[in-house]
Amino acid sequence: MSTNSPISDPEPILTIVGERVALGPLSPDLVPTITRWMNDPTTIRTLGPNAPGPLTELAESAWVETASREKQHLFVIRERETLRPIGTTDLREISYRNRSGSFGINIGERDARGKGFGTEATRLMLDHAFTVVGLHSVDLGVAAFNEAGIRAYTKAGFREVGRLRERWWFAGKLWDWVMMDCLATEFDSPVLGKIFSEEALRQP
Repeated sequence: MSTNSPISDPEPILTIVGERVALGPLSPDLVPTITRWMNDPTTIRTLGPNAPGPLTELAESAWVETASREKQHLFVIRERETLRPIGTTDLREISYRNRSGSFGINIGERDARGKGFGTEATRLMLDHAFTVVGLHSVDLGVAAFNEAGIRAYTKAGFREVGRLRERWWFAGKLWDWVMMDCLATEFDSPVLGKIFSEEALRQP
């Protein structure tokens, strides 16, 4: 399986730029790449109890269109140096009244895993959630066997707040479903705080 996805857009839009990754809108030309990710067993094994079965480009395209219409902030993750798309991340189930939402991430390219890209992308999404969207609480759920994911989430700012015991049957065993969250008051903005600071907003 190739891990070097061609970049069809020579100048992709970058909404939030970090040190090693950048987040931008998901364009329709990336549907074939995302479809490949979503048919990779090493990708879907961490997506939770409702991980999809085999997906076609038509089905993935419909999902992208639906996600764009709903209260969901969906970004593609790119390596900053090469602009290669390596995964997706989203903020969903947003409640503006309660200032809360849920976080999700998927590093689709195998050779991009274990390099800290997911941790930085998570921090950028929390920055977006707290600084731009104005949320106070962001949560996520992760299988207990996904120790690498839990470490990355913890490093990004999440903390474990509870478990649903033996909630997910996977690979011949029942696993706990770990609940984590992060509050705006516990998070320091790495990027957007400078752009949206009072001083910056007063600039022409």
